Amino acid sequence: MENIKIIENNKILKFFLIAVVGSLILTISAKIKIPFYPVPMTMQTFIVLFIGISLGYKIGLATVGLYLVEGIIGLPVFSNSPERGVGFAYFTGPTMGYLIGFLSACFLASFVKKNDNYFVIFLKLILSVSTIYILGVLWLGTIIGWDKPILSLGVYPFLLAEIFKILILTLLSKKIINLRKFI
Repeated sequence: MENIKIIENNKILKFFLIAVVGSLILTISAKIKIPFYPVPMTMQTFIVLFIGISLGYKIGLATVGLYLVEGIIGLPVFSNSPERGVGFAYFTGPTMGYLIGFLSACFLASFVKKNDNYFVIFLKLILSVSTIYILGVLWLGTIIGWDKPILSLGVYPFLLAEIFKILILTLLSKKIINLRKFI
C-alpha cells in the first residue's frame, strides 16, 4: 500500500515539474518577439501547439493554465511585461483573448495522433491556432473598438509566420508525440 502512495506522489511531482518547466518555456517564448502594436508577434503559438502535441491535453492545459495564473498574479511572464504592466491589469488588456485562446489551442493540438497523415495534422493545427485568433480578435475588438481595422491589427500581420510555424510542427509532430511516452 505504501508503494502505491509513493508511486502516486511521484506521478503528481512529475506532473507538477513538467507543468512548471513548460510554463518557463512558454515565458521564454513570450519574450522572443517582434514588437507590433497592439499585439506582439511571439513564438508562443508555436510552443502552445508543441505543448499540446507533446504533453497531451491534461498536462498541456495544466501547463498553459499555470502560465496564465503566473501572469495574472503579477509575475512578468507575458510578452510585454513588465514594461507595459503586470498582473491582472495586463492580462485584461488587448492580448487577453489571445492568451485565453492558448488553452483551446493546446487542447485541440493534443488530438494530433501519430497515425494521422500530414494533411490531417496540418488541418488540426490550423484549427487549433485559429481559436487563438478568433478569441483574440473578439477581445481586441471589444477593447479598442470595432471601428478600428481589427483584422489588420490582430490577424493579418501574423498569418505568414503562423503558416510557417504550423508547417514545422506538422513535419515534426510524429516525433514530438513520442515525448508522451516519457510522461
